[in-house]
Amino acid sequence: MDQFLQGKYAIVTGGTRGIGRSIVETLLDAGAAVALCGRSQGTVDQALRELAGRGNVIGQKADVSRAEDVSAFFQFVEQKFNRLDILVNNAGLGVFRSVADLTIEDWRNTIETNLSGVFYCCHEALPRLRKSGGGYVINISSLAGKNPFAAGAAYNASKFGLNGFSEAMMLDHRNEKIRVSYIMPGSVATEFGAGGGDDWKIAPEDIAELVIMLLRMPERTLVSRLEVRPSRPRKS
Repeated sequence: MDQFLQGKYAIVTGGTRGIGRSIVETLLDAGAAVALCGRSQGTVDQALRELAGRGNVIGQKADVSRAEDVSAFFQFVEQKFNRLDILVNNAGLGVFRSVADLTIEDWRNTIETNLSGVFYCCHEALPRLRKSGGGYVINISSLAGKNPFAAGAAYNASKFGLNGFSEAMMLDHRNEKIRVSYIMPGSVATEFGAGGGDDWKIAPEDIAELVIMLLRMPERTLVSRLEVRPSRPRKS
């Protein structure tokens, strides 16, 4: 891959595994310096060890559902990089139960991570992107943000909300040279949705390629959202 992101600085939340890890690797291969976070320092340290020699990558523990963690993480990145050009909001979780069976903690954790966490990160990123003269925010959503399903109330609500948030933020800041897009994958072969026979699912690196595609678009053009599905889904 050509180094078209040389001199650019990126943050990827939930970057220690799955989709986030693939995005980190692809950004590094494109020449970007990347900061990643995860919920535990142990998983962050392991990811950094495994990525050693791949490029300029740093990391710190941050639970994006906690505004204070997000603030500390962005301050850490600013001290190391002193610039931000790209934010990929990938961190997320899913709890799949009927409304009757959802606990208040389930609901709060899902909404705070998948929706409020994106707001906290964007709120920290915007002044830094402005300082850089613009940039790109890419939010990893889900087809669950338009297609509700049984036992998905909390997850659906968080992703429907994320889609609306992304579109409103795009309208708020598009004239500041800050582009906002969101990607809505269907079934992806990660630990998040682990199960037997995952060969039919989207690969995490395919989502990373979509991130790169968006970043390659001329600045005059904005792809608001991308929907992506397995090309040959498993038959029920």
